[in-house]
This record gives sequence, structure tokens and C-alpha cells, in this order.
Amino acid sequence: MARDDRHHPLLDHRRYLRRGRLGHVHRRFHAHHRFGVPAVTERALVYGVAVAGLATVRALVDRNVDVVAVDDQPSPTKSSALAAMGVELRAAPDDVELGSLIAACDVVVPAPGVPESHRVVLAAQKAGRRIATELDLAYDWESTRVGGPRPIVAVTGTDGKTTTTLLAAAMIQSAGRATVACGNTEVPMVEALAMDVDCFVVEATSFRLAFTTTFRADAAAWLNLAPDHLDWHESMKTYESAKARLWAHVRPSDTAIGWVDDPIVMRHLGRAACRRVTFGLDQADYKLVDASLMGPDGAIGDVASMRRALPHDITNALCASALVIESGLADVRAIGAALGDFEAPHHRIEFVGMHDDISWYDDSKATTPHAVRTALRGFGNVVLIAGGRNKGLDLSPIADESARIRAVVAIGDAADEIAAVFAGRRPVEHASSMSEAVETARRLARSGDTVLLSPGCTSFDWYDGYARRGEDFTRCVRDLMGVSR
Repeated sequence: MARDDRHHPLLDHRRYLRRGRLGHVHRRFHAHHRFGVPAVTERALVYGVAVAGLATVRALVDRNVDVVAVDDQPSPTKSSALAAMGVELRAAPDDVELGSLIAACDVVVPAPGVPESHRVVLAAQKAGRRIATELDLAYDWESTRVGGPRPIVAVTGTDGKTTTTLLAAAMIQSAGRATVACGNTEVPMVEALAMDVDCFVVEATSFRLAFTTTFRADAAAWLNLAPDHLDWHESMKTYESAKARLWAHVRPSDTAIGWVDDPIVMRHLGRAACRRVTFGLDQADYKLVDASLMGPDGAIGDVASMRRALPHDITNALCASALVIESGLADVRAIGAALGDFEAPHHRIEFVGMHDDISWYDDSKATTPHAVRTALRGFGNVVLIAGGRNKGLDLSPIADESARIRAVVAIGDAADEIAAVFAGRRPVEHASSMSEAVETARRLARSGDTVLLSPGCTSFDWYDGYARRGEDFTRCVRDLMGVSR
């Protein structure tokens, strides 16, 4: 026994051996942790320690797993956070050191920001090590929870995930159940497990789904698929494959929910080995009939009760309703109450104000052409402010909605690309700042028009995130209106 734990005497003070954590033999004496988790993984490599990575490290340490933390962009803040957990940060190891670290681990956990072509992923695959995301870890741990696992519903899609996730959570809360919106939110799922909740609503991005081998949900919805994140995925094929993993591990008792108007989603829905239902404005199981949301068992709620009822708001509401009804987590009374109270998250076709009979909307979260087209379909005559830093996407589909557009203001690094898309179709003017873009849009707009910031690109040319871009747009509009902030 004295040589079992890396040739150290077993009774040596564990602080000197494991930095305050249990060693291999100690773990065997604790076959089940207080969370009800079998101690199978002894050593894990977590690559990338921002929000999700740090939460994953903390969850692993709590379960007495030895953790190696690696980050390509180390910082004193990250090092301090890890040191408080007794974990050392390895900074951008070379290929030889990385190979040694992987060889010494049972599982490699890349953070969501680590793309599928990253060398840690390729090296782990070559070494035959399991690759897991926080969704797999959380699901595996929850599956062995003392008292049984709690229900899970999940949402994926190129656009609309966050709103649908939050709306489903609001419906469940309206039904009197404690829940948390987790995953690609402010709360990673591995962190949510420790919360006193009755169920989980998981926003499942392709980053988190890409390597899953066990994750499933009692009800799981796929909203849509359009080109996106091709700076993370190697191709549209791998992007689609990652999304499809939402339904890869379903049980017959689960429900897969798909948007009836997306042929790719419907193709995968047809293969799901569980109950299958659809949502859409018509010709679906959950649909719109005479201004009422309808499900397989009848009326769910009235569109008139919703605070905003653009076409995508209605489909999001139908999807969220399907999630909570199919999982048994809420009834139509709770759904109706939630629909009346729910406000969409900021920067998603958010009304800023009206000035001189012109409406102004902030849709800064729209970083893909698909999202821009969705926003445009909610309006008539639009002056569109678009551009930013393109993430390798074809921007031309935006012009398919030209009939709704009066003029375009092109901004950011992709301004010339935006101008080329609309050449010969609609007037285009360039702006070198957000304030100039707002002033130009005001000049181009006519009474009754809508000015819509819906960039179709990321914000990282001018800002550090879409929220800052939206906030700057709102500030400029309010300055124009003479409204104090």
C-alpha cells in the first residue's frame, strides 16, 4: 500500500501529495461522492479555463478528480482562480508536453471555445482518450445522483436558442417548479447540478454537443440550421453533425422536437429513435391556428397575450410550449401566464424607441445572415445597418429580403462585402462609426420606416462583444432622439 499512490507512503499528509485533494487509494475508500457519482475518472485534462472551463475544473475537483488545467492564453486571474482550487495552470504547452499530459489522463475536456481542429482535440483522438464536454460530464454525474436524476430539456439551433431556452424556463417556473437555464448561459451545466432545482433547461450549442457520447434530454428541440461558426467547425458537415448529436442518444421515452420548415432538421428528426413532434406556423403538431397557439391536445394560448408577436416570436413560443408539455413540466395555464410576462433578452430585435415616426430596433445579436433574414421578415420598409467582422460566412442570403429593405448602411470590416451583396439592388452608404451609421440611417429613412441594426457579422472589429455594439447603437439613437440615458 505504501507504494500505491505514486510510490508515496499512503499515510503521508495528503496536502503534500495531492495539493489538498484525495489520491487514488483515498478515492477507492470513497466509492461514491456526496453527489452520488462513482469515482471512475481519476485524472482529467481541462483545456481552456474561462467561465465554462473553470466551472468544469471546480466540479471535477469537488468530485475528487485530479485535474490538469491548460490554457493558450494564461492570465494572473485564471492562475489565481485555479490555485484556490489547488490546481496549477499549464500555459500553452508544446506538442511534446501536451502529448505527455494527455497520456497521463483518463479524459480530455476541451472548453467550448476550443475548436474541433485544435491540436489538443487531434492529439486526444490520436491517443485514444475520451473527449468529453461539460454536457457529458454533467449528464453522467446527474444520472447517478442520489435520489435519481432530475428532468432535462434541451434546445439547439443556429438562431433562437437563448430566447427559447429562457422562455421554456419561464414556463416551468410559472408551473411552480424551480429550474435553471444552463449550458451556454451564465451558468454552465456542471455548475447547475449543485443548485436546488427540480429540472434543467439546457442551451446546447454545437461546441458543447460536438463530442458528446452520452448526453440526452427528456425533450430536446432543434430550431433550425444555417451556416455559422465555420471558424470553430471544419465544415458545414461537421457543424450539422454536432447539432444532430442532440438526438443521438435518446431513449424511446424521450421526445425530439423539430421545426417543420427546416428540411435538414426534419431529415434528422425522421431518424430520432423516440417520440417525434414538430412545430411551425402551420402543418405541424404545435402550430398557429386563428391567432392561437395550438398543440396536439388543443389550445395553448393566444398570440394577443404575448408582449411581442413577430413570426419568430411565435415559433419560439410554440417550440418552448412543446418542450414543457412533452416533458410534463408545465401545463397550458402556466404557459399562458409565462407568455404574457416574458420579455426577450436584450439585443434581439429589441425596440429602442420611435422618433419622427421612425422605429428603431437593436438586433445586435444577429451575427449570421440567417438571423438577419429572420429579423427582416418581421417588418416592412427597413433601413438596415449591417456589417462588422465576418466569420467566414456567405452574406449574400441577406439580399433575398431586399423587397423589405429601403436602403443599407454598411459598417465595419465587412462593409465592402455588404455593399457588394446589395450592389444594383438597394442604395448602400458606408459609415465609419456607429454614430455616423445612425445619422445616415435617419437621413435615408422615411416616415413609417424601421431602422434595424442587424449586422449579420460579429462585433469584434469595433467592440468586444455584441452587447457593447447594441449598447452603443442604443446610446446613439437616444442621443439623436434627445433622450437622456
